[in-house]
Amino acid sequence: MKDNKPPLLTRPLLIFMGTMILANIAGRMHEALLPLYIQSLGANIGQVGLFFTLGAVAPLAFQILGGWLSDSLGRWQAVAIGSIAGVAGYVVFIVAPTWQWLLLAMATGAMARAFVGPSYQAFIAEQSTEETRGRVYGLADGLFMVVGVIGPPVGGYLSEHYGFKEMFVAAGALYTFATVIRLFMARSARRAAAATTDSRGKPSLAGLKNSLVALAGLITAGGIVTWIMIADGSYDVTFRLALELQPLYMHNIASLTNSQIGWLASISSATMMLFIMPGGWLSDKWGERVGLVGGFLLLAIGMGIFLVSRTFVGFAAAWFMFGFGDALITPAHNALISKAVPHKLRGTAFGFFATSLGLVSLPAPYIGALMWERFGPQAPFFVPIAAALILMPIMWVKFKFPKADAETQSITKAAVPEA
Repeated sequence: MKDNKPPLLTRPLLIFMGTMILANIAGRMHEALLPLYIQSLGANIGQVGLFFTLGAVAPLAFQILGGWLSDSLGRWQAVAIGSIAGVAGYVVFIVAPTWQWLLLAMATGAMARAFVGPSYQAFIAEQSTEETRGRVYGLADGLFMVVGVIGPPVGGYLSEHYGFKEMFVAAGALYTFATVIRLFMARSARRAAAATTDSRGKPSLAGLKNSLVALAGLITAGGIVTWIMIADGSYDVTFRLALELQPLYMHNIASLTNSQIGWLASISSATMMLFIMPGGWLSDKWGERVGLVGGFLLLAIGMGIFLVSRTFVGFAAAWFMFGFGDALITPAHNALISKAVPHKLRGTAFGFFATSLGLVSLPAPYIGALMWERFGPQAPFFVPIAAALILMPIMWVKFKFPKADAETQSITKAAVPEA
């Protein structure tokens, strides 16, 4: 008799993903066009870079808190809190009279991402086994990529034909609808928790301190978690030099329209959707470092194509490589963190990683803008290529679990206090 294997995506995970898809279609409508919206409100290139540097401060205040509350209160409760902040952010985007006002929207949006993101990643880990985790992350992220296929072209069309504010009205309405669903799910989850003995208890400062101390021990131990921090920090700094400047480069230098820029983001997401499930399988079969090294190589190739492109077709080829690279990196990276960090620290860990990386890369957008103005528009885009080539051999050597890791993680789990 054949054993009935459980599905890779459980029913609770499918419900969680459904709300994530609705909310993030709204977010992707303006993500690639935000630098152009800031410019349309009177900002120059340097001020755009400064905006994203200042905007990166807000997540630092919320990400660890969001991840820890996710561990303490529950995934749905944290998502509900963040979603309310996200709705407030869309209101600011719609009514902002100058680009400086948009910093308030960035702050509320950062709170939304800080509460929702760690909850989503931790929830996937809880709904999978170590043997299937890469595939579950790959399948979940692949389905999630529909937001990048639909959102950017819709946002590009609305902003080009009706205006940026009208685009934010449409996106805000969709996000509000998703928030209403999330609030109902949080209420149901709270009632279910109250009816069982599996109560998480009330969050406390002592619980936060214990979680952070335990996580700090892993980071400073010199093992895989330490090298994840080093590699992620290097990657984030160098790629943030160029990330927010890409739409400005394509619009101001290559004369692409808003709709074309939106379609490029869609091409990247569609490519990622196509290859992310194989990327998860590759992570499970051959180890996370294979996907990470292969993905970084593809990102470097894509950035090289970006630098020599002057037409939409050339940029489309670059975005195809970006999507392919991210499809290999994302499931491997998430699986690596979820395996290296004990269960009770996952939400806090995802929030901590995002916070520490944001702190390290804080000045990167402004520095990238200064490089553009002083050395030419292409200057910021050479740095990520060099960084990827340097990081690949480091990841190949360091991102491999020793056989003793399973025992070590079991001991660590037992030592982690309740939050």
